[in-house]
Amino acid sequence: MDMSQYLEVFIEESKEHLQNINQQLLEFEKDVNNLSFVNEIFRSAHTLKGMSATMGFEDLANLTHKMENVLDAIRNQQLSVNTRVVDLVFESVDALDVMVESIATGGDGGYDVQEIVTKLQALESGGLEVAAATESKVVSPSIVYDEFETDLLNQALQQEFFVYEVTVTLDERCLLKAARAYMVFDVFEQAGEVVKSNPSVQDIEQEQFDQQFTAVLVSKEEESSLKEQLMQISEVEHVQINTVEPKENVANDSEKQTSRPQQSNTERADDLNVKETAPAKTAPINKTIRVNIDRLDSLMNLFEELVIDRGRLEQISKDLNNQELEETVERMSRISGDLQSIILNMRMVPVETVFNRFPRMVRQLAKDLGKEINLQIIGAETELDRTVIDEIGDPLVHLLRNALDHGIEMPDVREQNGKKREGTVRLKAYHSGNHVFIDLEDDGAGIDRDKILEKALKKGIVSETGAQGLTDQQVYDLMFASGFSTAEQISDVSGRGVGLDVVKNTIESLGGTVTIDSIPGYGSTFSIQLPLTLSIISALLVNMQDERYALPLSSIIETALVNKKDVMKAHGQEVIDFRGKIIPLLNLKKLFDVPETSEEKDVYPVVIVRKSDKTAGLIVDSFIGQQEIVLKSLGNYLTSPFAISGATILGDGQVALIIDCNALIK
Repeated sequence: MDMSQYLEVFIEESKEHLQNINQQLLEFEKDVNNLSFVNEIFRSAHTLKGMSATMGFEDLANLTHKMENVLDAIRNQQLSVNTRVVDLVFESVDALDVMVESIATGGDGGYDVQEIVTKLQALESGGLEVAAATESKVVSPSIVYDEFETDLLNQALQQEFFVYEVTVTLDERCLLKAARAYMVFDVFEQAGEVVKSNPSVQDIEQEQFDQQFTAVLVSKEEESSLKEQLMQISEVEHVQINTVEPKENVANDSEKQTSRPQQSNTERADDLNVKETAPAKTAPINKTIRVNIDRLDSLMNLFEELVIDRGRLEQISKDLNNQELEETVERMSRISGDLQSIILNMRMVPVETVFNRFPRMVRQLAKDLGKEINLQIIGAETELDRTVIDEIGDPLVHLLRNALDHGIEMPDVREQNGKKREGTVRLKAYHSGNHVFIDLEDDGAGIDRDKILEKALKKGIVSETGAQGLTDQQVYDLMFASGFSTAEQISDVSGRGVGLDVVKNTIESLGGTVTIDSIPGYGSTFSIQLPLTLSIISALLVNMQDERYALPLSSIIETALVNKKDVMKAHGQEVIDFRGKIIPLLNLKKLFDVPETSEEKDVYPVVIVRKSDKTAGLIVDSFIGQQEIVLKSLGNYLTSPFAISGATILGDGQVALIIDCNALIK
């Protein structure tokens, strides 16, 4: 059987299970008495083991199986939990993650797991001494009956049916327990009717049992024949059949139990038994499907072409001035607008896909640094375009490492300063307008302005004259300079001067901004602003002679008409007084070498744009208006042209270049 067709699904589901194990382990570490976390981890590990064995990845299945044994010992309270145990399980998960990544990149998932397996086995044998001392005989899970079930079985016995309590034990190496259970219940159904099972049929379907389960069977089949059929099923290790007597077993048990009749029992009374088919197909609760991201990209590309044609139709309709055509085009615009919203939402991914990997990273980093850190994640359900999600992971890692290393103080220092020993790092995401904000806050020492300036002067990032009039915000921005670091010594965490400049460059390449705010002694906040999507954006179209350009609305503060006489010069740069603030003025025609074909006007149309806290005015010939445009790459023929981020096709078929305002403002 060719398994390659299932490989993508296997990789995706494996990553989900590993992420779930990591999350549940972190929660379990906080409350080791809550075994529900262990049960959840066990389920994910067991599913991963079965999937790995089915796909033929033996190392993955072997390690998961050994880890599963340790988890089973924990949930059965045969192994006491301490930091060593949790660390070893985390180490196992890391190895599993490496193997899954190897498979995802075309490898065979091979990995030397012997050392970890040996540790797990040692831990298991050390913690399971009590279990080893017990006898290896099969003990049936206890079956109790309510009043209705008692009457039902008594009636069956009176009609000369046999009533059996059948306990089936599977081989401990069995990987697909649910499949074997299905085959067992198939034999039961052919032999008679299943009245009850322990665990329940639903739990058996979901493999939520160890190696054995018990079913109560009403049948005409002889005990020996039934046992022979069951023992023929592969990986069934042992079958124990107890015959139930009418008064001694059933009736006595019922006297000990309070009556718990169920509504479903009344529906089966005519058949003398309770029919619980297993494993039964249940209706899916979560109505979702997995779609290859390439298909969504193709859909988006086709819709982008539709947006261009929509603009073309709107232009033609305006030129022809035909009412019926205008009404049809307007309706089409509304429908395509709704379609655009749906397609963009399909590409939206919760930021938790990025955030989920941080708790584990913070735990390990805090341990390495000898600090106590509480990571709080707020707004993980906030959605961003997949393209943006793919890019923000590394910048957030840099900021988190920076907060843990430079921001949060050592526990003893925090105590001396009247703070709790445990520092708090808060990662918060939220929507605002057409943007998503991600704030990273810490309650650490804050940023030392003087130390930043001292380092910046030492490295020549700023001159002594230039440093004198800098605001706090401008000083903090110096931290984004390439090679800047305040670390006294280089470590595995920081000190090499790479990080914040990468963060700034990456965020700005996504059309976003990053700002810093800090109160010395109380902490710092890094705030990232990102556009919801990068493919279809709102822009202001402008004319420069016969050429058209587009300016993203996200960069624009406002438009203005400036008299030529109001333009001043400072240090050789044209400037204007804009609302009491002197801002530089840039002539786009000169910047982009647009040929002059008309006389210079006395009034300049100016677009006021911003980059973080910096502002500039861009001189254009005229404003055309606002329009939604499709951002297209310039391809390999034009690599990195100055201040141009892409191009778009307008309604009349003309190409307009999209100006990168961030590149214009230094």
